[in-house]
Amino acid sequence: MTSHLITDIGELSTLVDGEARLHNAALVIDDGVIAWIGSASDAPVADTSSSVEGAAVLPGWVDSHTHLVFAGDRSAEFEARMSGQPYAAGGIATTVAATRAATDAELADNLARLRAEAQSQGTTFLETKTGYGLDVETELRSARIAAEQADVVSYLGAHLVPPGVDTRDYLDLVTGPMLEAVLPYVSFIDVFCETGAFDVEQSREVLLAGRAVGLNLRVHGNQLGHSGGVALAVELGAASVDHCAYLSDSDIAALAGSDTVATLLPACDLSTRQPFPPARALLDAGATIAIATNCNPGSSYTTSMQFCIATAVLQMHMTIDEAIYAATRGAARALGRDDVGLLRVGGRADLQVLAAPSVSHIAYRPGVPLTAEVWRAGVRVA
Repeated sequence: MTSHLITDIGELSTLVDGEARLHNAALVIDDGVIAWIGSASDAPVADTSSSVEGAAVLPGWVDSHTHLVFAGDRSAEFEARMSGQPYAAGGIATTVAATRAATDAELADNLARLRAEAQSQGTTFLETKTGYGLDVETELRSARIAAEQADVVSYLGAHLVPPGVDTRDYLDLVTGPMLEAVLPYVSFIDVFCETGAFDVEQSREVLLAGRAVGLNLRVHGNQLGHSGGVALAVELGAASVDHCAYLSDSDIAALAGSDTVATLLPACDLSTRQPFPPARALLDAGATIAIATNCNPGSSYTTSMQFCIATAVLQMHMTIDEAIYAATRGAARALGRDDVGLLRVGGRADLQVLAAPSVSHIAYRPGVPLTAEVWRAGVRVA
């Protein structure tokens, strides 16, 4: 491996606690990690070097919530929703049918396309889920395909009860043969605790079955109403509870007093015309927030973390620094990771260079593709 100096950084956001943005900075990458950070005038000699000519540099995005193993198209459902039809969890069944019918190659190619799309926009670490199979064979295929390309895989067999299947029988499948089949490929178990999907006690059963075989816990909760998912996630010590559109004062207090990360999905809230989560109240109470795309074909078909961050700033009253933290270090915490989402000496060299002098341009120029370079584990990939 050769060392590489990136210099003439106009603004460097390391996301290390207590450290403001650095100006006129430089960094050295060596053997896939950050070897040095400091003033450009003090930069050491490296084997190779490049100048970013005053651009902003920051960690790569950590997208901690996606559903990328799927087939089919739900644009007709989207159009109907834009005409006034409310979003309902049952629409997932359309994607399930298409995913079951798809070949492994088709599923893998679609995942690769979306991962490349995300990476080109600065995403360097990505989680994805199963959950569009809902039978043992397709959930196993989904988990294996996801594990070949994603950094973290979550098992979401408890996404929905398939039409025509008894709920008790399906829970037995999810917590038994299906869980056993996917276990070699996944590190989290997830559940859709929501009206039209699984109630609190059913969700608890799913999560405890996953914990019993060594999986970490995540919850889809409080997306469409006060489902009880947030309280359940905090009670069981889940790594994250995702959506959080409907929160009571007690939910906010519980999140603030716990290690459970509240993952907010602003693109999904826009697409489903749900209220935005109370991000300001969560932050002011001391809760940890993550921002993710929730990329999926039904309710949030975007891979753009920049779009989600801009929406959080413009619509959810977060500062740009809060939103960027949520999309990097906060999201890493939602995945139980401390080696991504920040730039520190000895840490993994996942970073992006913006075609802008400051990270503020992400919200200042919403919708404009600003990622000029992407480095993943010390290798330039875009």
